[in-house]
Amino acid sequence: MKQVEAVVANINDLNNGEMRQVSVGEIEILLSRIDGKFYAVSAHCAHYGAPLADGVLSGERVICPWHNACFDVTTGDQLEPPGLDSLARYEVRIEGENVIVSVPEQTPELRSLLPQASPTMAQFNPNVDGRTFVILGAGAAGIHAAEALRVAGYQGRIVMITQEDKLPYDRTKLSKAYLTGKASPEEMPLRTPDFFPEHAIEVLLNHQVERVQTTNKAIAFTNGDSLTYDSLLVATGGKPRQLDIPGTDLQNIFTLRSFADSDRILTAIKQKGKAVVIGSSFIGMEAAASLSQQGLQVTVISPDSVPFKKILGEEIGKIFQQVHEENGVSFKFGRKAVEFAGSDKVEAVILDNSDRLQADIVIVGVGVQPATDFLEGVELHPKDDSVVVDEYLCAGDSIYAAGDIARYPDWRTNESIRVEHWRVAAQQGRIAAHNMAGKAVKFRGLPFFWTMQFKFSLRYIGHAQSWDEMIVDGDLQKQQFVAFYIKNNQVLAAATSHRDTEAAAISELMRLNQMPTVEELRHGKVDLIQRQPEVSSKR
Repeated sequence: MKQVEAVVANINDLNNGEMRQVSVGEIEILLSRIDGKFYAVSAHCAHYGAPLADGVLSGERVICPWHNACFDVTTGDQLEPPGLDSLARYEVRIEGENVIVSVPEQTPELRSLLPQASPTMAQFNPNVDGRTFVILGAGAAGIHAAEALRVAGYQGRIVMITQEDKLPYDRTKLSKAYLTGKASPEEMPLRTPDFFPEHAIEVLLNHQVERVQTTNKAIAFTNGDSLTYDSLLVATGGKPRQLDIPGTDLQNIFTLRSFADSDRILTAIKQKGKAVVIGSSFIGMEAAASLSQQGLQVTVISPDSVPFKKILGEEIGKIFQQVHEENGVSFKFGRKAVEFAGSDKVEAVILDNSDRLQADIVIVGVGVQPATDFLEGVELHPKDDSVVVDEYLCAGDSIYAAGDIARYPDWRTNESIRVEHWRVAAQQGRIAAHNMAGKAVKFRGLPFFWTMQFKFSLRYIGHAQSWDEMIVDGDLQKQQFVAFYIKNNQVLAAATSHRDTEAAAISELMRLNQMPTVEELRHGKVDLIQRQPEVSSKR
C-alpha cells in the first residue's frame, strides 16, 4: 500500500514522557517520546473519539481524558476499556533533527485486539481444543470476555448467550444519547454481525436461562434446550427492581435497562405530556434529563432529600438538583409512590402524603437486583444475592462471575464490594476470560463511571461506600472541581467536573498507589498531572 510521509516535529520539540497531536495529511496522530524514542499512534480514543493528547501519559501508557480508556503508545494496544479496539500504529523515523511519520494513504484509525488468524466457525476444529466455554450475558462483561478469550489464545468453542434479541450494544447510551434521539439504532451495536462468526464466537439470542447446575456443568433454558460447559462466566447483570404497589400492570409504566425498554419509552413519549420518574438513581436522573430534553414535563419522586447524597454527598447532589430544576425538572423529595392510578394506561401517581401527580408515562428507577436466581451450587451473598468471587473472579469449580453480579475483594481496602459500572464490567470480563484460559491474573481494576445530565458532566474514580471527609478543589457552583472522598486518612475516590485531564491523572495515581496525602490536599493545591515522574501530560 502506498505510504505518505511528513515531517511532524523536531526532535527537540518533545522531552521524554511528553506527547502531542500532529497530522499527516488528514490523519491525526498522537506523537510521543519515550526513553529517547518517538512513537506514533492514532490521535483519538477508540471508545468515543476523545483527543488523547488531552489525557495523561504515564510511562508508555496514555489515559483517555473522557472515560479513562488506556493504551500503550508504543504499540497502540488497548490496555484498559471502555471501547474494544486498539489504535493504529504508524512508522516513525528520524532524519537529522526531523521526526518523520509514515502512514498509508487510506488507513483505519482503529484495529481489533483479536489476532488476525482467529479461526472462523467453518475452520473450527474440536480436535484441536474440544472444550466449550460459555458466557451468560452479552453486556460489557460478556463481549469483552469473549474477545479476551481469543486474545489469550483459547481456540475452543465460545458460546455467548443473551435473553435479548440484540447482539451486544452500548448500554451506556440507553438513558442518555439514545433516549434523547441523539444516537440512532445503527450506532448502538458494539460489533458488526459478521464479527462474531469471523472469530468463532457463537451468540445465542432469545435464550432465557432456567437453571445452571454447577455439579454437572449443565445449563437448562426455558425453551427446553440445554448446554454443557467446561468453563462458565456468569455476566447476567442486574434486573430492574419493581415497585410492589397497586396499578403496576397499567400501560406506560417502564423500567429502563434494555434496548427494548428504551424503544418502548420512545414510542410512548411521541405524544409528549407529563412524565414521572420514580427514584433519583443515575438511571432515573439521566432518564429525567433525557425526557425533559424531549419536551416532556418531568417530575422526580425520591425518598431522599437530595440526589446522590449517599454516593456523592449533599453538596454535589444539590448541584444536580439545581441543574435539573433550571431545565424544568421538578422534584418531590422525602416522598414515595404508593399507587398508580388509571384505567388502561397510567394517568396519575399517588404519593404517601396523598398528593396526586398527573402522569402520561412513568419511569421506575429504583435500582437493580443481581440476576442470579437460576444458579445452583454457587455462593450468593445474603445481602443481595450477588455472586461471591475471589481476586481472580472465580466463584467455584470452573465458574467465574463479572460485572453487576460479582462481589469481589477491593485490592485497595480489602472490603468486599459490588460495583455497577459499565467499565468495571468490561475490566472484569477481560480478567475472568484470561483466568478461564488458564492464566492467573488478579483483578486490580479501578472503578470509574461517568454521567452527563443536561450540560453537567461528572466523572467518578475509585469507590467509597462511606467517607469521613470530602476535600474540594475548585468551585462547585461553577461546576469546575475535584472532590476527594477521604476515609481513615486515605483517598478512596474522587469526583470531577470539567477537570478531565486531572480525572485521568487521578485514575493513574490511584492505580500506582501514588495519590497525594490527605494533608497535602488539605493545605493547598496539588498538581495532580505532574505529581509523579511517571505521570506527565501534553504540557
